[in-house]
Amino acid sequence: MAKHRDDGYLSARESRQISRANRKITNEFEKRWKRKNVPESEYLTEMHDKANAVEFDDLHTYFFTDSGTVKSVDGVSFEVPRGKTVGVVGESGCGKSVTSLSLMQLLQRPQGQIVSGEIRLNLGDKAYDITKVPQMAMQDLRGNVVSMIFQEPMTSLNPVFRIGDQVDEVIALHNKELSAQEVRKRTIEAIQMVGIANAEGICEMFPHELSGGMRQRIMIAQALACEPAIIIADEPTTALDVTIQAQILDLLRNLKDKINSSIMLITHDLGVIAEMADYVVVMYAGRVVERGTVEDIFHHPAHPYTIGLMASKPVVGREVKELFSIPGKVPNPINMPNYCYLRDRCDRRLAPCDGDYPCEIAISDTHTVSCYRFYEEYRAQAVADGKDDMSAFGITGGAQDE
Repeated sequence: MAKHRDDGYLSARESRQISRANRKITNEFEKRWKRKNVPESEYLTEMHDKANAVEFDDLHTYFFTDSGTVKSVDGVSFEVPRGKTVGVVGESGCGKSVTSLSLMQLLQRPQGQIVSGEIRLNLGDKAYDITKVPQMAMQDLRGNVVSMIFQEPMTSLNPVFRIGDQVDEVIALHNKELSAQEVRKRTIEAIQMVGIANAEGICEMFPHELSGGMRQRIMIAQALACEPAIIIADEPTTALDVTIQAQILDLLRNLKDKINSSIMLITHDLGVIAEMADYVVVMYAGRVVERGTVEDIFHHPAHPYTIGLMASKPVVGREVKELFSIPGKVPNPINMPNYCYLRDRCDRRLAPCDGDYPCEIAISDTHTVSCYRFYEEYRAQAVADGKDDMSAFGITGGAQDE
């Protein structure tokens, strides 16, 4: 039998031991989630700020795999204000989509579980803690109060059902008093709202008969059919060309204002964030490293990772031999260090970076960052090394200018 090695190899025996331990943990979570007739008082909560549509507070979402526990979301906290767009950016695997799936309770169960923290959802006259909402109650919220536009419509739409039937299903589920004719009328209105002509004809088509842009519009119509308070747009323009992408973004912006919703926009594209977002949350390795208004993040980036993201995008009128890239790789998510996750890749590190993970520091009323360079006792040392000057990357402002 092979033994555990430093390179992360697990023997079959060790994998079975991990699997048995994980089943005990996930079974407890599943029993709690699948309970019936749970009193509403168990998941009622209070919003910290009633102007917010949703509040993530120290959220921890883990995946219990046979190789170990993957801490995909490890203490995430931010808010989505009512009527605003919050952009969530970061590289692949940083926890953006898992954060949104935690809000929707669409994690890959039983391996994926919300371990701790709160997700406070504002319902107007009351608020729910989504982490405690049972399966049956969640079905009334999903698609009705919180809705999601998935990043690949070809795999999200069912290929064997007609478009009209798939949108009908969403409306009928949350409006049981409507007749079949009234449901179809609402479906046609939703499809027309996203700018598709001949809505009646589209209802009779299958997904493969539509172009990529049309399928994405159908996904948006499906998500907005019940006029949700929160729209999660998970990379809604990834598979589209530039002209269709611009149309989809304009559509989202106009529909958000029309039904007065909040948008949580998940994307890799900083250009999309600059155009759409009011606030920006930067994630790295399952944690929020910086957050602020779009002005804060784009004109005064503070965290070395955010600076690296800004420096890696091409700038019109600036010639470079090659684009900047952040060296190294993300730490193993099964065995995360207790120091700053970017430390081994950071060219701005200080001596205290060898210590514990830095806490969140407020640079201004709207701008926070998790970095030792902004601790009051180390700020002079950080300024003295001259690495806050980002003019070489085409960034005219810096956090020190705030």
